[in-house]
Amino acid sequence: MRILITDGIEKTGADILLREGFELTQKTLKPDELVEAIGDYDAIIVRSATKVTKEVIDAGTRLKVIARGGVGLDNIDVAHAKAKGITVLNTPKASSISVAELTIAHLMSLGRFLPMSNISMRRKEWPKKEFSGGIEVTGKTLGIIGLGNIGREVARRALGLMMTVVAHDPWVTTTDLNVRLISKDELLRVSDYITLHVPFEKARGPVIAKADFDKMKNGVILINCARGGVVVEKDLLEALNSRRVLYAGMDVFEHEPPTPEEFDLINHPRVSVSPHIGASTREAQDRVGVEIAMKVVETLNAPVREEETLPA
Repeated sequence: MRILITDGIEKTGADILLREGFELTQKTLKPDELVEAIGDYDAIIVRSATKVTKEVIDAGTRLKVIARGGVGLDNIDVAHAKAKGITVLNTPKASSISVAELTIAHLMSLGRFLPMSNISMRRKEWPKKEFSGGIEVTGKTLGIIGLGNIGREVARRALGLMMTVVAHDPWVTTTDLNVRLISKDELLRVSDYITLHVPFEKARGPVIAKADFDKMKNGVILINCARGGVVVEKDLLEALNSRRVLYAGMDVFEHEPPTPEEFDLINHPRVSVSPHIGASTREAQDRVGVEIAMKVVETLNAPVREEETLPA
């Protein structure tokens, strides 16, 4: 069977597929090229760059598996794939630690002005007085919106930093962590720091918008290492300018790469940014490659079940 890999895979993952006897093609394709080529493959493995649209799925007459090395599936038309009987796979746990660590990195660096002081000192300035009013995280309240794999890893690290942790997740009713589960409104009201770890769902829209900012503490610090779109960026910029939000850390944006308009937010003096690298550690990439390869092998090698004969 033939597998198309469009956004790359770690050697460890490719080796697993090759050992199982699959034929691999690794190349980057434009959308029209992908539609033209996909009919020759039994599976496709993507990351975030490739969009597996309805047109791609319809052209994939041999497709049995669409696999994404990563957590979100917003670049795949999952409903259409499932309607066509195609299995959709992802790796929800492989990058959790890496994203959690980047979240904590933004959280810690903002309180001690590291992004800002780096810029100033590279200009040959000595902003000791300007950046002397740092903020300790010890004893502060971190609100986590989304207590899935990544949210739980963030909670563990925040608890290790002696923070109080509260969380809101409509799908989670109990937890073995020392985390208090509360409503979203209460979380917005009591948190000194807020971090999001939820998918972006077009049908549900953003998770944080103007009305939500209005419920937050003055001087809150907001971190988004989840998905572009879960925070309304123009509302965040307004909240930064009014100092409702004192600092923001962002790894994801509504448009990637960002549009010129988004640089008003990116260049804000109280914002720390990174270019969607939450899962981009050596360790996470290796885990992603291995996990997605093993899932693809298991799915493609699964015996085909004969349909049960229904009683007359």
